[in-house]
Amino acid sequence: MHSLTRAVIGTAAVALLATACTGTSNAPQATDDATKDVSITFWHGWSAPSETAAIAANVKAFEAKHPNIHVKVVGNINDDKIKQALRAGGTNAPDVVSSFTTDNVGTFCASKVFSDLKPFLEKSGIELDKTFPKPLQDYTRFQGKRCTLPLLNDAYGLYYNKDAFKAAGITAPPKTLSEFDMVAKKLTKPKGDTYAQLGFMPNFHGYESTTSHFAALWNPTYFTPDGKSNLAKDPAFANMLTWQKGLIDQLGGFAKLEKYRVTFGDEFGAKNPFHTGQVAMTMDGEWRLGMARDAGVKFDIGVAPFPVPDDQADSYGKGYLSGTVIGIASTSQKQNAAWELVKFMTTDTDAVVSFANAIHNVPSTLDALKSPKLTADLKPFLGIAQHPRSSTTPASPNGGAYQLTLQDFGYAYEAGKVTDLAAGLAKTDVQIDKDLAQAK
Repeated sequence: MHSLTRAVIGTAAVALLATACTGTSNAPQATDDATKDVSITFWHGWSAPSETAAIAANVKAFEAKHPNIHVKVVGNINDDKIKQALRAGGTNAPDVVSSFTTDNVGTFCASKVFSDLKPFLEKSGIELDKTFPKPLQDYTRFQGKRCTLPLLNDAYGLYYNKDAFKAAGITAPPKTLSEFDMVAKKLTKPKGDTYAQLGFMPNFHGYESTTSHFAALWNPTYFTPDGKSNLAKDPAFANMLTWQKGLIDQLGGFAKLEKYRVTFGDEFGAKNPFHTGQVAMTMDGEWRLGMARDAGVKFDIGVAPFPVPDDQADSYGKGYLSGTVIGIASTSQKQNAAWELVKFMTTDTDAVVSFANAIHNVPSTLDALKSPKLTADLKPFLGIAQHPRSSTTPASPNGGAYQLTLQDFGYAYEAGKVTDLAAGLAKTDVQIDKDLAQAK
């Protein structure tokens, strides 16, 4: 799975909640006989030939184990189309749905467009704590209701140019943020009002350099127990923004960095700035290594966990986690058969491992993470995925809207448009709370 820009995918969550809460409380119950001959429809978002081939192979393996269940697969489906189909129901609606957007789990669960999976899990005797890492359990449920399960996993770490490190006399990747700042400066080569090489692009428009990805290094608490935004009260957010702004200043200032950033190629294309050597370090997910190789990158690539705050040095190895989720449409008349497919794709170790190998993602079960059958070069990310301090962003009733609000504040703060950090975070809390109240 490729990481999708949260500013794009998050907007779908608000629309989903606003339009999906219609009649789903009377959703069909799981009364179908999954042992009889039946056809179900599975919607997913993958579109690349290698990805769709991997899905097809997984479905073929499922049908070999369940010859009575026939699966119609429809790919390249985004959350907007999911929303429309689950509202409408009927024979053209899917039975099983996967989404790249963990931010939308709150809307899927709260609006009841996805079925509660607890009865299915209990019937099958699946113990969550023995099956999935805790952060993956967290981002697949909302307010105690589990309406999705993890289907592969994304872990974010540090990619670095080993050749650039060697040329600068740097022998190992940094482990703390103070070390990281020093390395970033050492790797930066100014060239007039631009750069011949930049150690790291800290600006929030720098692809995966987002507020939520950076904030995970501090293990923040986004919401209070009563559901209020917690940005101003948790020092993690101020500490993150202070560090990021400080690094911007050390590397030449916001305007200079922005001028350089607009010369970057597409994030998922061959001209990604890490591929071209424009930046010597980057934060990215496990898919980047395969993309870099496909792009014909000439230098040696190093991968490590992203550095952590100095006062949390003992937590080195953690990172931000996300991934694909899968669930059962509450309008489906074939929920027991649909569950068999969901169960296979999310808990069968061989199925999870083969899928992870095929599309170069991190496996989503504890057994698959330890499988000797893993062939993809994922070692650093396997550790991040299993680290007890790795974390994710919590689900909310309006999906990722609160993350977009924080990100917008980050844009203003890094550019110097807001100078009072504490007051700005407090104002951001007010806006997030207002948006949450409207979503309920």
